[in-house]
Amino acid sequence: MSGTTTAGETHYPTIEKPPMHDVAVKPNMMDYDEMAQTYAWEKTEQELRLPRANGYNKATICIDDHPPEVMQRPALVWEATDGKKEVYTFNDLKRETSKAAHMFKNMGLQKGDRVFVFLERIPELYIIVFGALKAQALVGPLFAAFGPEAIKDRIQDCEARFVITSPSLKHRVDSILAECPSVEKVIIVDRKDEYTDYQPNEVSYFEQTRNVPDTFDVPYTDKDDYSIIHYTSGTTGKPKGAVHRHYAVISQAATAKYVLDLHPESDIYWCTADPGWVTGTSYGMFGPWAWGTTSVVYEGPFKADVWYRVIQDHKVTVWYTAPTAIRMLMKAGDDIVKNYDLSSLRHLLSVGEPLNPEAVVWGQKVLGHVFHDTWWQTETGAMHICNYPCMPVKPGSMGRPHPGVTVGILDEQYNPLPAGEEGHLALKPTAPSFFRTYWKKEEMYQSKIKNGWYITGDRASMDTDGYYWFFGRSDDVINTAGHLVGPFEVESALIEHPAVAEAGVIGKPDPERLEIVKAFVSLKNGYTPSDALKEDIRKFVRNLLAAHAYPREIEFIDSLPKTRSGKIMRRLLKARDLGLPEGDTSTLED
Repeated sequence: MSGTTTAGETHYPTIEKPPMHDVAVKPNMMDYDEMAQTYAWEKTEQELRLPRANGYNKATICIDDHPPEVMQRPALVWEATDGKKEVYTFNDLKRETSKAAHMFKNMGLQKGDRVFVFLERIPELYIIVFGALKAQALVGPLFAAFGPEAIKDRIQDCEARFVITSPSLKHRVDSILAECPSVEKVIIVDRKDEYTDYQPNEVSYFEQTRNVPDTFDVPYTDKDDYSIIHYTSGTTGKPKGAVHRHYAVISQAATAKYVLDLHPESDIYWCTADPGWVTGTSYGMFGPWAWGTTSVVYEGPFKADVWYRVIQDHKVTVWYTAPTAIRMLMKAGDDIVKNYDLSSLRHLLSVGEPLNPEAVVWGQKVLGHVFHDTWWQTETGAMHICNYPCMPVKPGSMGRPHPGVTVGILDEQYNPLPAGEEGHLALKPTAPSFFRTYWKKEEMYQSKIKNGWYITGDRASMDTDGYYWFFGRSDDVINTAGHLVGPFEVESALIEHPAVAEAGVIGKPDPERLEIVKAFVSLKNGYTPSDALKEDIRKFVRNLLAAHAYPREIEFIDSLPKTRSGKIMRRLLKARDLGLPEGDTSTLED
């Protein structure tokens, strides 16, 4: 497959695939072009036997209602940080999620109530999410590394009624509960059975689920009923909640079949994403379990030798991870790979940020398989532009649209551009997984739609073969190790520090994390710049927000460039920091 070179493309040669009929495991999609012309979402809906008797509830589809032989299959294979392993079949999860659903109902949960799950990556996290979905809650999974401010913003905005946490994380919830009057109950998941200091608003998860039935009649659930809310950052204001419906499972299942290429009767699948992020729910739960696939979950943090051992010990066949993790594996060296038997692997994918061409080629050279990059957003709910097992890979490319998805490159008037032109990356908001609204911000949701297109905020181009190439963000949102960080959020946290008068935040290019958060800070009178103060400010922000959101670099400056109306000019900060042209400065204050 060839074509003229487009700006943004690399000069790495296209990686061709063998004829699909010669591959040991035949892909679920044998011919991309044929499927792109013939596929409709209704095909997946029919394959999933939808609607079921109770409609479209994700818990019914992903957990409760598989054929008998699948119900006996391991669904969740969990390994703790200390090496302890637990295996849950689909039958096991059906029983445990039913108990969780009864717990919520016994506490008075009503359809649409918001339940926030703030837990480490333990089996109960997955059980509670599906239990809450059975009870028809709107579930908000929270990243375990969030600090109090990040938790508070989400709970306040969504007016959560229930929060589930663990003894080790609960102090962060405690510190903000006085400002979150909507929260009625904090449910404590104490795996070690050591926590005894229960407050009037706290209950034990295991106590509440001990003497309840292990069957639950899931009520009728409409395809448009809300299921999951994930918060995503913007350039201004607090994070906004992207709300998804139960019907999103159609897109999640389709992409799990055709992009992840899951063969549930034989595959062992590992998605390394935390369920606090959309990848960890869409592809750590919904997509693979809709088909009855066995999923591995590792509780611990990244460590190259441990990750390789997890693949070896669990015989992982399909692996979905992040570019930052791949770059860290590359950094660990090629020799370490020789200590492990990774022969079970057959299909590798990445998500979260653009995958650099070197990483694609490294995968083929060192692991024996190409990494297939996928592009999507919290708002899209499922993969939209992908590389596929049946299709040649152009290293550095986002790939081609998933069948059923319409993608365009638009000019400044939001009209389509021809191949080879850079513009706004846009989508038709028609996929089943496309988000329904921003919570309590419908006007903001509508502002993202122009001429019938959803404007993603990314800039890209399409080459003559229909492959898409990422250029960068058209706004100030920072992508650090696959996490989107809003500069306003960090700036707001910075100025809470007693020494900080003003702050401006940018994303600075970084070879490992794509970007890091860099802060420009002007100090209040009486404070003197020092390395010790920088470290104190860093720790302050990290504790308030999260480990990924604090500024890894801080530069003290006398004053920040602002417009005459007082808006900090981040563009100018970035241009000066990177030695780029400053552009139009006519609005700069004198």
